[in-house]
Amino acid sequence: MRLSRIILSDINEQQVLCLTEIADDGSDGERTFPILVGEFEAGSIHRAINGDAAPRPLTHDLLKSAIEELGAEVKDVVISHLQDHTYFAKVRLRRLDEDGPGAELDSRPSDAIALAVHHHPPRPIFVSDAVLDEVT
Repeated sequence: MRLSRIILSDINEQQVLCLTEIADDGSDGERTFPILVGEFEAGSIHRAINGDAAPRPLTHDLLKSAIEELGAEVKDVVISHLQDHTYFAKVRLRRLDEDGPGAELDSRPSDAIALAVHHHPPRPIFVSDAVLDEVT
C-alpha cells in the first residue's frame, strides 16, 4: 500500500489518511480506503513527507531513535485487523546485529504509518487481506 493522500482539516479533530493498493506492476491498484487519525499524527506524517523538520524531536523521531539505539530498525508496518470500526497495526522490527527473529510492536495505524514515513526511504505499509476485504 502507499499513502496516497492526507486530508488535513482545520475544523475537525479527525484527519484522514488514504491508502491505495499497489498493483504488481507498481501502478495504483483498485482498492483504496481511508483511516481517521488525530491531528498530531497527521501533522507528523505530513511534515515527514514534505521533508519539514520539527524544531526539536517529536514522538515519532524519539521512537525511531530508540529503536535504532537498541540495535534494530523498522522493517515494515502492517495494518493487521479491524475490530469494532477500529484498525489495529503492528510495527515489525529487524535486528541489525543478529540473524534471529525480529519483534512486533502493537501500534495504532496512525503511529505505525508515521514511523514508516519518518524513514528515508519510507518503510513499506502492508494491510492484511482480511482488512482490505472488509473495507473495500
